Amino acid sequence: MVLFDDLLTAEDFGAAVDGLAREFCNKHELPAVHQLGLVVSDVEEAARTLQDRDIGPFLIGSGSPVLWRERGEERSVRGRIGLAYHRGVELELLEPADGSDFYRQSLDPDGRIAVQHLGFLVRDVDEWAERLNAAGTPTWVRGTIKVGPSRTEFAYMDTLDETGLIIEFISWRMFGLKLRPPVGIFEAVWKLWKLKSGNRKWR
Repeated sequence: MVLFDDLLTAEDFGAAVDGLAREFCNKHELPAVHQLGLVVSDVEEAARTLQDRDIGPFLIGSGSPVLWRERGEERSVRGRIGLAYHRGVELELLEPADGSDFYRQSLDPDGRIAVQHLGFLVRDVDEWAERLNAAGTPTWVRGTIKVGPSRTEFAYMDTLDETGLIIEFISWRMFGLKLRPPVGIFEAVWKLWKLKSGNRKWR
């Protein structure tokens, strides 16, 4: 199990992140790591703990993806996430979701923040998933999330045996345009939402 604290205390955070699953990433010519998927028992508590360490702020939301297809079976899933950037890397806090054990299996029994997956921004999620399928790596989850004008397509690949982590492909659109989420977007939305509602939760 990879622990987030081990990355934070490394001499070079970026190099430590880039070193995760490096052999697999090089073998399949994956782009640079965009996201660390961090599994926690409580998103709010984890966000507060990290923000006390000057990591964040986190934009927190809850809801259901419009598509969650796990091992070929479509499921109704609901959960909570928190998003922030740290040293150019997107951090995604994830609670165990209702309707699936996908995140729950990665909880650390001692309550520490565990790195579950590495996320890579790509233009076409299905194209990359099919590329790994052809190399013998199955798709674990294929999903879609919609929030206002944004749409996120994602595919979790079953790379646990090879890398000890899950590989995720992510494609993000805003008003139909494929974009890379700006580094400051979560902090900007957090400030706007807090100013408007006095509450940092985004539901």
